Parts: sequence; C-alpha cells; structure tokens
Amino acid sequence: MSGRPSILMIEVGATLITLVLAFCWPRTASGWFAIAERYLGRLARRRTLSVLTVGAAALLVRLLILPLAPIPQPFIHDEFSNLLAADTFASGRLTNPTHPMWVHFESFHITQKPSYMSMYFPAQGLALAAGKVLAGDPWYGIWFSAGFMCAAICWMLQGWLPPGWALLGGMLAVMRLALFSYWTNGYYGGALAATGGALVLGAFPRILRRARTRDGLLMAVGVIILAFSRPYEGLLLCAPVMVALLWWVATKARLTWPALIRRMLPPLALLVAAGAWLGYYNYRVFGNVFTLPYQVNRATYAVSPVFVWQTPRPEPVYRHAVMRDFYTNWELKEFQYSRTPAGFVRRNAQKLGIVVCFFFGLVLVPPLLMGVRVVRDRRVRFLIVAGVVFGLGLSLNAWLFPHYVAPFAGALYVLLLQAMRHLRLWRPGGEPSGLFLVRAIPVICLALVAVRLWAEPLKISVGRWPAVFMWYGTEPIGLDRARVLADLERRPGRQLAIVRYVPDHSPFGDWVYNAADIDESKVVWAREMDMASTSRLIRYYKDREVWLVQPDSSPPRILPYPVHLDGPTVDVGQSERSSASAY
Repeated sequence: MSGRPSILMIEVGATLITLVLAFCWPRTASGWFAIAERYLGRLARRRTLSVLTVGAAALLVRLLILPLAPIPQPFIHDEFSNLLAADTFASGRLTNPTHPMWVHFESFHITQKPSYMSMYFPAQGLALAAGKVLAGDPWYGIWFSAGFMCAAICWMLQGWLPPGWALLGGMLAVMRLALFSYWTNGYYGGALAATGGALVLGAFPRILRRARTRDGLLMAVGVIILAFSRPYEGLLLCAPVMVALLWWVATKARLTWPALIRRMLPPLALLVAAGAWLGYYNYRVFGNVFTLPYQVNRATYAVSPVFVWQTPRPEPVYRHAVMRDFYTNWELKEFQYSRTPAGFVRRNAQKLGIVVCFFFGLVLVPPLLMGVRVVRDRRVRFLIVAGVVFGLGLSLNAWLFPHYVAPFAGALYVLLLQAMRHLRLWRPGGEPSGLFLVRAIPVICLALVAVRLWAEPLKISVGRWPAVFMWYGTEPIGLDRARVLADLERRPGRQLAIVRYVPDHSPFGDWVYNAADIDESKVVWAREMDMASTSRLIRYYKDREVWLVQPDSSPPRILPYPVHLDGPTVDVGQSERSSASAY
C-alpha cells in the first residue's frame, strides 16, 4: 500500500499543474471554455430546471457508479445506532422494549433503558427507514438525501448569487459531497442537516425580498430538519437568521402587521406540530417529553461532557471492558486535552483543517486566497457574521466531524463561489490568470471524480484514517463483520454469535449490534461475560446454534462456543473443530 500513489497526491499534482498553466499559459482552451459557459448559462437561467438537474445528476451518477462504489457496510458506532433507528421506524414503532438479556447487548450510542433505541435524534433514522421500506435497503434513504441536498444547495445559491454561479455550486456539491464522501458512503448522516441549513439560508434572502408564505414554509421545514438531525449546530445557524429577520420586521418590512401575521401563521403551525411530535418521541423513547436524545445515553455511559467549559462526571459502572476503554480512555483524554490552552488552540486548528479538506480539498483552495475581498463584500456580509457565530459555537465542542458543519455547508459554497467571482477578475500582468483558474477548477474536480472512481482498478490508494475527512472518502471498511454475518445467515436455523475481544481491542471496531427485534433476528450478537451470565444467555437462546466470534484474529474466526451450561467453560483451543470458519 505504501508504494501506491494516493488520491491526495494526485490532487496536489493536478492543483500545481493548474496553477502553472494559469500563470504561464492562461489562454489555454479559452475558446472551448467560452462555448461550455454559453451552453451552461442557458440552463442556469432556467432556475427550476437547474435545481432539478443538479438533484438528478447526484442521484443518477451515484446509481451508475454502484458497480465500482457499492452500497457501503456499516462499521463505526454512529452507523449502527442510526441503522437501529431505521429498523425500528421501518417496523412501525418509535422504540423497542428493553430486552431481558440487555446487559449482553450493550453497545455504543444505543440506549437500553428505559427503552432499546438509538440515542440520536430521529431524522437520519427516518431517512434510512424510508430507504428500507421503499427500496429494500436503508442506504437508498441516504442516496435520496444526497440528491435532495444538492438540489437544495443549488436552490439556496440562487438566492445569493447569479444563476450561473448557483449551477456551478450545485455541481461542485455533487462532485465533492454526493458521490464518495462518507455522507453518502456511510450511515453517519450529514446530507439531511446540510439540506436543512440550505433551506433556511435559501429562504432567508427570499423572505427579505418578497416575504412569501411559501418561503416561510421552506424555512420552517429547514428548521425542523435541523432540529431533528443536528439541533445544536442548527441553533447556531438559526440564531443569526432569526435576529436578522426580527431586525428586518422592526425596521424595513413594508407589510402591515395583519398581513405579516397571516404569512407567519402556517410556518409557525408547522413548527409547533413538529415540536409536539418530537416531544412525544422523547416521551416514548426516553420516558419524558423534555428528555432529549443523547441525554440518557451520555448520563449512563459517558464521563466526558461535550463542551470544553464543562467538567467530567464520575465514572459509572461498566460491564464491558471495550466500553470502559472508549469512554474513560479515548474520550476522556481527548476532552481533557481540549480543555488545556495549547490543546484548545491546536484542536481548533485541526477543526479548520478538517473543514477545508472535506468541503474544498486542495483543488478548491486557490479561490480562498481571495478571502480578504470576500470579507469586505456586502453581498455575503451576513454569511460572514453567521459563520463567525457558527465557528465560535463549534470551537467550544471538544470534537468535530464534518457532519457537525453540515448545516453551514451551503453557506461555505456561497463564500467559495463569491471568492471565485473575485478570482475571475484577477489579471496579474494583464493576463487572465484568474479567469483560467475559475474555468479549470471544475474540470479538475470532474477529472478527480474519474480518478477516484477507478482508484481500485488503477491501484491508487484511497486510505482509511483520516481519509474519512476528505471529499473522496475512504476505502471500504466494515467488510469483516459483514462476511461473518453473511456466513452465519447462510447456516440453517437461528444463530447466537458471542463476541470475544483481545484485551487491547480497538473500541472503534465494535461488532455487537442487533436489529430492533432481537429475538426474531436470524443472528443475535452478544458480548461474552462471566461464566454464569453467559450460561444464562445460552439457556435463554436454547434453540439457537451458539458461536464464538473472534474479531481480532487475523483473519476473524467463528467456531462453536465452548461452554458447558452446568459446568466451567472449557478452553477455546480444545473446541476448535473442522466446522470452524476463518475470514
């Protein structure tokens, strides 16, 4: 792997070549670029068609590349938690009863009491459930969310920029977010929150111009999506918008109060209905209308709070070493480091790097050099202020993943495109170097999409970590567990897979996750505990074939579980038979 060229190095090379051409031969292919701009400009002027074209492009291209970029396998905690929510919603339930053997099924980001359910807000689970019900696989909910996101970003950009630039921004979102990023090739989420933010920020300038009820309803839908997906980050985005709207109503709105109230009532009614549903969801899942997702799970398992000004909690009782290692080793160390002055500065520098790598990549960095001009630009001044508020809010969080920034994704592309507009006019030495860069960058992005698509046949390295923070995502992961699961599902009868880890097992590669209805599952995953507890588990599932799963073996192994229900557990090595499987 170390000798293979990487996507990152190819992007570096392509960016450098583009810069050299811009300064040495800035008129290269200028005639072809002009023709392309003329035809795309005709499409861009048809605003509705442009939005539909961007959304359809994201959906169609992702479907066409499925043979080379297949439906992903879940791997990390967040993904399995969202898939549990999807399975629950697809089964027609809001939550599931606590299982009698729940101590063997404890896992990350999943609440076992007062009910068995994902700890996350419900938006991602609802989208995955729709994919499962309508198309037979939860991933299709992500696929549709990505297309809807790109269409929403294009629509938002039309509210801030000329139509040609909006079309370009929508297509950049397709190439950089909707095809290979973990927002599409994983089950974390991100696309829905980006859609919500785009609807809020797209409706905002339209309301200032016309104050139509339709735009108010679209903003309300965006607020609801944010509240159901990334509520904290959604609040950081919506707070400046609400302040600006109130200021507009108080100083510049030309509507009478009765007319303004009539136009506000439908969006407000929609928000109230959504708030009531979320309260009912909280009551059913967590036992109290005012107990939000996250709260029960974090209070049960976590030592570290979320924000750097908070203090760690006392360590709870852990029944499984892998969970204790995650919460008291990795999380706590990361949190404590983020609270130190040096750690706070370094972590926030890393957060900025994550945002640049994920949303822009190296090829989109040159336009950002026009940042000083963008900051002085009145057209996007509100987004600059909103971005400062949003960034300050995220700086107080001990962690950051790109989907935390999703509500502001559309605004990031507005700022990028405005920088490109300034760059287009840049003529060092009287040569159109800036014009060439602006024209060439989308072409380079498209070429990189082709390189990423054929990375595996061409033996190009994609990488794992921190490649998840890059626009091109990561190589397939989660395959080992999927292979073991497929093998167990092929066996006759029902199966019980008891998982045993080595002492230094990484807590980021957990295998113990189950469906919403555990007892009706073909394969039940459980954690190995002490002899008495494990014997009770096996008695409970007396009609199942019992297997020991060893994920840390190379390759992972499954073999008949070596336990006597009325006596001590025998040594695993003595029980390996020809029926054992290796991967």
